Formats: sequence, structure tokens, C-alpha cells
Amino acid sequence: MPLERLHKIIANAGITSRRAAEDLITTGRVSVNGEIASELGTKADPDTDRITVDGKPVVLSKQHMYLMMHKPKGYVTTVSDPEGRPTVMDLLPPDCPRVYPIGRLDYLTEGLLLFTNDGDLAYKLTQASSHVPKTYLVKVAGQPTEEDVERLRTGVKIEKARGKGAGLRVKTAPAQVKWVRFADNPWLEVTLIEGRNRQIRKMFEEVGHHVEKIRRIAYGPIELDLETGAMRSLKLREVYDLRKCVVEDKAAKEGKMGVKVPEVNPSPKTRKFLQNNATFEQKKRVFASHSRPVSGARPPRREENRERFPKREFRPTDRPAGDRPPRRDFRPHDRAAKS
Repeated sequence: MPLERLHKIIANAGITSRRAAEDLITTGRVSVNGEIASELGTKADPDTDRITVDGKPVVLSKQHMYLMMHKPKGYVTTVSDPEGRPTVMDLLPPDCPRVYPIGRLDYLTEGLLLFTNDGDLAYKLTQASSHVPKTYLVKVAGQPTEEDVERLRTGVKIEKARGKGAGLRVKTAPAQVKWVRFADNPWLEVTLIEGRNRQIRKMFEEVGHHVEKIRRIAYGPIELDLETGAMRSLKLREVYDLRKCVVEDKAAKEGKMGVKVPEVNPSPKTRKFLQNNATFEQKKRVFASHSRPVSGARPPRREENRERFPKREFRPTDRPAGDRPPRRDFRPHDRAAKS
């Protein structure tokens, strides 16, 4: 296996995200073959080198797992919280394979949240350049005017919370805003292609309206179809669509290149987890509906088909037309007349 960067190997093993893996490396908690690796550019071979984090070996997962959860309010989207608040990891069953959330939903926001141990896919989905659309239902206090909604569509300036330039005001990317329900406290549908900290709440506060409720109902091609607190495995087609929406190659997006999808049969550990925790409908989706993997192979062109299957030449018969037997007529009125 070719050499890879340490933070990518740790993320692919399902231990943490790439950004958090960089912090593990810089703090000296990662070692390769018994030597501490504190430089971010360090590379290693996961097949031959012994990589450890806090003394525990890093083992790459052979079977990737993809889960969807309807996150309730009152949980933070982190693996652990220094303030002691409940995290979304507390909602996972004890025998669930090691996974971590893709992206974040804040403490008071509910809705669709994805989990996986596929570090490569998680990294691509959370990159700012991926522009994966995320759709939310938002309930606000008061009635925004059409001018306020138009400002949200074109972009407003909000304060940046973290990272380089924290505290400065930056303009948000254009968003799609639709009216869902007109009332004293109306509901709106907001679709974003970026994920800044508390972005929706800051956007509506900028136009003078407080946000009361937020629920994420879609993440790219994945739509929320669960009750609050429930979870299920993603279908093969859903995983394929997630991979397809972050592929940079144009030919792959058009379906002309094969995109690797997970195996049809779950691993024994995943199968045991689903049998103990999933409902009948969830088992039916995983074990029955995944009968055939998705193929991205391009069908042969018409010119290739002509070469493979040449057109047959017409050969007239040697028998004269008068020697052919007469055609029988079975029309109902003729039979009635003969009788």
C-alpha cells in the first residue's frame, strides 16, 4: 500500500476527523514504529508500519458503515464534550461499530445527522469547496418582509466565530429561501451550500428576527425520513449519491466512470448490530432491497453495437410467388356465412 499522511490514516480508521487527527499529531499522541510523530507531513504505510494513538494500535476498518440519525435537541455533535453535556454518541447503541458524525448540528438544532467510519468520504463532504446543499426548516419570531427574505437570498454579513479572521464580518453565500407556512411565527425552508457556525441564526438576527426552531431535513441527496431519536443504515443508492455529489471529475458525475460503493452484504459485526437494534423495516431495507449493486459503467455506443452485431443482408426466396400456399382467412363473418 502506498504511503499516506498520518492524519488521513487515522481518519480512515474511524478514530476521529482529519482536523482532530492533526491535533493528535501536533500534541505528540501519535507514534509510528515506536517513535513519536509530531510533524503534520509525516507519512506511513498502514499495512507495514505500526501506528498507535495514545498507545492503542490504529486498525483500518475493512467494512465501512453509513448511518442516518434524527438528532433531537439537547445534544452536542461531538465525540466528547468538556462541559459534560450529552453528545450524539450517547444515542448510539453500545454495540454499534466505531463511527463519528459528519459535520455538526448545534445544541438546540434537530434533524438529519450522518455517521460513518469512512474518513475519506467524511472529509470530502465537510470541505468548504464541496458545496453540498443542506436544507433546513426554520421557524422565526415575527413576520419577515419580502425585502428581508431577498437579503437572505443574496447574502448578509455575519460575524465569523472561529478560525482565521475570527470576529470579522464575512458575507454569506447566496441561499435558497422559500415560504412554507404563513403565520404569526412563520416557517421557512432555507438551503445553504456552506456550514458556518450558527449561520442560520445569525442570518435571521441580521434581518431582525429571532430563530425559534431549526430542523435539518436534507443533506445533499439524503432526505430525513425518521422519527426523533431514530436511526437507520443508508441504502446503497444513497451512499452512491453521496459519493457522486463530491466527485470532482466531470465524467464521474455524469455516470461515465465507476464509483466504488460498499459491498452488498454487511460485515458480521454490522449484521449483528442491525439484528439487535434495527426495526423490521430497517432490516428489510438493508438485507432485502440491496439485491444488486449500483454500476456506473457506460453502455456501449451505437457504433460499437453495429460492429458487434452486423445487420443481416436480405436474401429473396427462390420460390415463385405463385407456388406459395394461399393465406387462410379466419374472419368471424366468413365463418358465420359458411355455417
